[in-house]
Amino acid sequence: MSIFNDIISINPEKRFGKPCVRDTRITVYDVLGWLSADMTCDDIIADFPELTRQDILACLAFAARRERTLQYA
Repeated sequence: MSIFNDIISINPEKRFGKPCVRDTRITVYDVLGWLSADMTCDDIIADFPELTRQDILACLAFAARRERTLQYA
């Protein structure tokens, strides 16, 4: 079972069906963007206290799984 199964959800009626963290409107893309902008997990949690370190790791695991299963031309 993947770390993100209970954390990342896709709801077509929320954020245009983008994968989001639990019941928030925070997308996996948002979290990855903040990490790539050199924010630490603590920085992100300070700005978005509804997130946990496990949520952030779930976003990374979700993105890694998606990358691993992506078919390149």
